[in-house]
Amino acid sequence: MPYRWQWSRVTPYLYRMVDGTFYPGPLLKGLVVTLRISAWGSLVMLGLGLATALLLLSSSLAGRAVARCYVELIRNTPLLVQIYLVYFVLAPILGLGREPAGILALGLFEGAFAAEVIRAGIRAVPPSQREAAASLGLHPWQIHAFIVLPQAVRITVPPLTGLAISLVKHSAIVSAIAIFDLASEGRNAIADTFMTFEIWLTVAAIYLVVTTALSLLAGRLERRLSLSIR
Repeated sequence: MPYRWQWSRVTPYLYRMVDGTFYPGPLLKGLVVTLRISAWGSLVMLGLGLATALLLLSSSLAGRAVARCYVELIRNTPLLVQIYLVYFVLAPILGLGREPAGILALGLFEGAFAAEVIRAGIRAVPPSQREAAASLGLHPWQIHAFIVLPQAVRITVPPLTGLAISLVKHSAIVSAIAIFDLASEGRNAIADTFMTFEIWLTVAAIYLVVTTALSLLAGRLERRLSLSIR
């Protein structure tokens, strides 16, 4: 049977204009939740990734073992299972709500991948840089903070940006724990209207706009870092 497209019915789920006043619809409200979760999740990802990378490169056997176990455990289990474990196990212990639990789960998942990216970026800095800094009498933490990490940033920005974009897309899975993000609001709209194709295509277009904007921003940042280092 031919499908009857009803794009005009999608607009109220994006926004409404009442007496000249703009009111966001459910999809835009869900987008705000998605962006907030993605932003906080990216911060958790960077923090965990940096800490784990430093442990992987440390001289502590116990530290390396803990970091390696974390990386392998997270990278080899499904994200959905991790979200359920965080929400039903860790969240009650830590007193976290749905949204903080979703942020923590996303940060833990992407942080394991970020750790390997940051570790590779740190190891890509020539050893002569560390040797020169040590010859000047700098402490190890000063060498990492002022010599190694600034150079590693230029190397790790592109792959870390890819992880941030991946986190935005993976954030759709947190709707499994009743967080009203963009994907969850899309499903609610479909349940109300039965416009499966129109709603999902609109949701996909919104995700595409967000991830494309992040890619363009990351490319500009990468070029500026390259110029500053030269």
